[in-house]
Amino acid sequence: MHRRRLRAAGVLMAAGGWLAGCQSYEPHPLDPVAHRQAWLARSAADADVADFADRLERDDAASTIFDLTDGLDRPEAELVALVYNPELRLTRLRAGIAGVTAEHAGRWTDPESGVDVLRITESVSDPWVIASGLTLTIPISGRLEVERERADTAHAVALLRVAEAEWRIRRDVRRAWAGWSHAALRVTETERLVDSMTPLVESTTRLAAAGEMPRPEAALFAIEQSRRRQQLLRDRGEAAATQQELRMLLGLSPQAPLRMNPSLAATNDTSATKRPGDLDSPTLRRVRAEYDLAEHTLHREIRKQYPDLTIGPQYESDEGQSRVGFLGAIPLPILNANTQGIAEARAERALARASVETAWEQLVGARAVAMARLAAIEEEHDTLVTVVAPMVDGQVADALRLLEFGEGGGLVLLESMVRAHETKMQLLAVRRDRTLAATTLAFLAGPPARSSDHPTATHEPEDQE
Repeated sequence: MHRRRLRAAGVLMAAGGWLAGCQSYEPHPLDPVAHRQAWLARSAADADVADFADRLERDDAASTIFDLTDGLDRPEAELVALVYNPELRLTRLRAGIAGVTAEHAGRWTDPESGVDVLRITESVSDPWVIASGLTLTIPISGRLEVERERADTAHAVALLRVAEAEWRIRRDVRRAWAGWSHAALRVTETERLVDSMTPLVESTTRLAAAGEMPRPEAALFAIEQSRRRQQLLRDRGEAAATQQELRMLLGLSPQAPLRMNPSLAATNDTSATKRPGDLDSPTLRRVRAEYDLAEHTLHREIRKQYPDLTIGPQYESDEGQSRVGFLGAIPLPILNANTQGIAEARAERALARASVETAWEQLVGARAVAMARLAAIEEEHDTLVTVVAPMVDGQVADALRLLEFGEGGGLVLLESMVRAHETKMQLLAVRRDRTLAATTLAFLAGPPARSSDHPTATHEPEDQE
């Protein structure tokens, strides 16, 4: 009896040692007040953005030089978005989950300890029957090694999703920047027109009062100025709205200090010089890696049909007699053999193959559409700059000259000024469209190669328990 108590105490001590090695749970509640304060205090001039720009500059000599002393330019805005964009933050954290999974994948299962206690109901000297055993699964099928390879591939896919999301956010920033710049430059041009019409309205009003100009003709100048002021209010509202959309992409609050410099300069495009077979966008890289993941998944499901060996020592005490033995078990894959998992994995691999092929087809088609659209916009832009704009400028100059000599009417000048303004508005719209088309081509071509070709993930604090 004393010996049996010692064995029971040994079992309890071993169980206590195992439990001491387990992790404990500690709650980590949300703190919306602290998050709100940190978000409101965030700005484009934070040290996190500057440090990130420095790392990029060390990796790539052609990267953007981050300097906010002259305001925020579009390339600098892309860097801010890469640090603070909320969508990128979530994508990077999901990649971190895949990384943790890969780090701990392919481990052996914990051994199992079992105890059976029976009492003989008849009157015997030692009525207790105790049996205990310890079993350990030996992965002779090779499944764990395949699981590790699959987890590493899944982590690589997650990192490629980060790179794809980063490139997509940069495209979105360029598009939003073009939209805001177009609205801001419209405001500037309309303000210039309204200001230039003020002395004309005053002079035509005096001429009408002196009887030297018909009042209806003089009133047209004031009416046109009022119309342009109304348009100016609309343009200012559009500029304010598009600026807030940009702030959302950058991950900044509406009140964050920010001075942005509008620009409709086209993005340098490298897609036009690439052949269809050379296209290698982040999306293509990601779907190709997903196909590799599907291959590893099928390999894992195939391995699952092969059995693993379960072995371990066994102890039994029956009517005071002790026995020591060996326990072994192995499944027989004759009824299930993981047929469902294998069939599903084969179907997933077929889908992954089709995803790679259709992604390339869509990329080539989208590239052809973007190149055709850009060519048409370039032709329209050249016509406006070389033909229409000089003609309109000449008309305004002639109207002013005739008015000085008293040989022209005010209506001709008014019409010339309106035509000149509308031509400028059209030119701004064409430059915006050209920037958008060039941005699409650059997005399809993918980011330029860097000395360290990896996602530019920023640091996220770990949630430790």
